[in-house]
Amino acid sequence: MKEKIEAMWNDRSLLQTEENKEIIRSVIEKLDKGEIRCASKTETGWIVNEWVKKAILMYFPIQENHTIRAGDLEFFDKIDTKHNIEELNVRIVPHGVARYGSFLARGVVMMPSYVNIGAYVDQGTMVDTWATVGSCAQIGKRVHLSGGVGIGGVLEPVQAAPVIIEDDCFVGSRCIVVEGAFVGEGAVLGANVVITGSTKIIDVTGSEPKEYRGYVPPRSVVIPGGYTKRYPAGEYQVPCALIIGQRKASTDLKTSLNDALRDFGVSV
Repeated sequence: MKEKIEAMWNDRSLLQTEENKEIIRSVIEKLDKGEIRCASKTETGWIVNEWVKKAILMYFPIQENHTIRAGDLEFFDKIDTKHNIEELNVRIVPHGVARYGSFLARGVVMMPSYVNIGAYVDQGTMVDTWATVGSCAQIGKRVHLSGGVGIGGVLEPVQAAPVIIEDDCFVGSRCIVVEGAFVGEGAVLGANVVITGSTKIIDVTGSEPKEYRGYVPPRSVVIPGGYTKRYPAGEYQVPCALIIGQRKASTDLKTSLNDALRDFGVSV
């Protein structure tokens, strides 16, 4: 299947045959069922499955727009929403929408929110009100995406890593995580933290600051911050993120989160 997708990617005339269209549709079906992913975790780290992202990009031109109805609501698009929600053992509150080709594992709860094609949301994760999970984003187990969180989609370029939020993370209200940023296991992002591929993430817990870009180390407690940058017109404050502590490994998820909020005064 991978070889055929690569061949179609290099020669788009192959998209004209119904046989090849069905191969692409089979890839999207496997994405929808969680049998394949846009990115996979290995012993040495995460790898991008470029051929899967290519299949998604080729899925759009072979699909026709059609009417999609949800009661009195009507939509007109190329991609359906997910079906058979009860069989998936997930909970979706109106008006939560998960697009076909995304995967929701058992125990996922979606408040009125949105999960796009290619995204993978693992077991026990909460996607809270008006949170969005962009295309190809990888969300781990027992993650809480609070109200208004924006997880960016990274479909192109195909070699680019998607946003990855590992297991047991807490992402506070109105946080933005985009451009393939990586949030390590158990991290806590306070309200309004913005993480992009180029955002300075500064660990201020030691005697000297330690800087990261697009990467939040595991179990970090992060809040919005700022630093002074000189421009031709003068000095101005530029936003960044500050690592102000670590979650305690000795406590469980709920207690650890409460400790983080109490010890460091992090807003969520």
